[in-house]
Amino acid sequence: MNSLFVLIIAAAGIAVGYGLYAKSIDRRVIQPDNQKATPAKMYMDGVDFIPANRNVLFGYQFKSIAALGPILGPIIAVQWGWLPALLWIVLGTFFIGWVQDYSSIIMGVREEGQTFGALSYRLISPRSRMILLTFIYFYLWLIMGSFGVQVGFNLLTNTAVPLGVIIVILVGLLAGQMTYKWKQDIILTTVITVILALVGIWLGMAPGVRNFFASLYGTAGGKASPTLFLDVTLAKFIGSLLVVIICYFGSVLPIWRWAQPINYVAFWIVSLGVLGGLIGLLIWRPGMGDFPAYRMFDVPGLGPLWPILFVTIACGAISGWHSLVSSSGTARQLEREGDAIFVGGGAMFFEMFFAIMAFLTATVAFGSFDGYVKAGGGAAPAKVFSVGLSTFMNKWGLDKLVGEGFGVAYGGVFLTLMALTIMYLVVRFMRVASAEALGDKFPAIRNMHVGTIIALLLTLALIWLVPFLQIWVVFGAANQLMASLALLLITLWLMSKGKNYTWTFWPFVFMFVTTIGALLYKAYEAFFIKLPQTADPAKYKIANVGQFTAAQVIIGIVALILVIAAGILAYDGVTAIRRYRAELAKGKA
Repeated sequence: MNSLFVLIIAAAGIAVGYGLYAKSIDRRVIQPDNQKATPAKMYMDGVDFIPANRNVLFGYQFKSIAALGPILGPIIAVQWGWLPALLWIVLGTFFIGWVQDYSSIIMGVREEGQTFGALSYRLISPRSRMILLTFIYFYLWLIMGSFGVQVGFNLLTNTAVPLGVIIVILVGLLAGQMTYKWKQDIILTTVITVILALVGIWLGMAPGVRNFFASLYGTAGGKASPTLFLDVTLAKFIGSLLVVIICYFGSVLPIWRWAQPINYVAFWIVSLGVLGGLIGLLIWRPGMGDFPAYRMFDVPGLGPLWPILFVTIACGAISGWHSLVSSSGTARQLEREGDAIFVGGGAMFFEMFFAIMAFLTATVAFGSFDGYVKAGGGAAPAKVFSVGLSTFMNKWGLDKLVGEGFGVAYGGVFLTLMALTIMYLVVRFMRVASAEALGDKFPAIRNMHVGTIIALLLTLALIWLVPFLQIWVVFGAANQLMASLALLLITLWLMSKGKNYTWTFWPFVFMFVTTIGALLYKAYEAFFIKLPQTADPAKYKIANVGQFTAAQVIIGIVALILVIAAGILAYDGVTAIRRYRAELAKGKA
């Protein structure tokens, strides 16, 4: 399979999926009215409700939904073979991904920016509110753990990355000031801030900067960073603390001051990286060599193709995280209802293309399956992407233009921004969910600082205790299960409005069955396969039995909690569906 043919498949999926299917649903079913006042205008408070230019909001939406999922997921998933991964990325987005993102925005706009908790109380059942909030909190915690390990342990410990990330954040703050306080033209703001961000990434490569961070991490002179506790080195400890500090500010500061402008600048950094890689691909046009279309059904260390593949690619095809961003974030910033298809549907199809680029870094950048494995394979997906993207960009001479190693440094900053721009929004939603669920009994949790600190302490515990791949698959399952519950809620909302709901109902059924299966498999694996291995730690290469045991217990218990919560919500949801159908039948009679 040639990379050019893969790109053509992706382009066709976008053209037909967005240009025909999505726009047809928008026009015929939803029928947006640009004359209606949106929640952003009705409740404008300058914090969460604030009208945003559709182009700015597209950048915010994309950078708020696209984190490490569409990158790491495809790179891990190609271990089953390139064909299953490619089919799920394209078909998953076509039939399910954009459906959830777009309809979550529309439902949020039409329901005055209400959260999923409030909507579930009304549309499903009174008890569903607390159950859904509990589910969401554990699910968001898994996001923080899976992304936190990659950013704190692997990306920020690269001495060429931290300064570039810090400068991009500062430039994002400047973008917010220029847009909302100084009222500058968006094009001027974009040009200035993006150029400054690129200069910042380049400065991060300077020997003096790298030496400074090497001294800070205890790695000067090529030494290994000293271990502080468990498997946490000084470098990993500092990296994880940087994650916590950045996420703290992203959680407590107003959207316009931190999250929206930083995500907007990061959107351009990410887009330029994708464009640079795409140009290199079009020049090079490599094939996959002996990379197998299909390898095996059950991959050691991952599990069976069904259901695990469908949760391993956690965002490139469908993601429950998107529904939270769309309903509780983007819906509160939409200026006109007609912008929802461009912002919600368009951003999801762009993320699909982004997942395709990540897929190609794994399958063609290294010439063969053996090359992919030697580059790190599924065990080191961040490294595979950084080196692969750099390889693409160097086909048009990037390193020759700005200095050797810039491509890899850019890839590291690129990945860090992909994660961090999601993570501080995740913490924001965690403290909102905890306040909504427990605020009446424990008023202190309503304080944004208290809720944020609790979420960040739980995050550090997960990062320091549980290995990445174990968190990743359970996070992916929880993520897709969140998507199925969002689709259930949207289906009920469409039914309550007397609109066609089949285009959201069947995706709900598929995602629910698949992800329940994945979570049950991971719980079984944790309790009945992994835990028994502690009886012979030498045979299974378990360095720390206590940490290994704690990791299995955490993963197994969280998986079961999510299954139980989702099962109750699904039962109440099906009851509600029957009720709405009876009402519709009665109305027709």
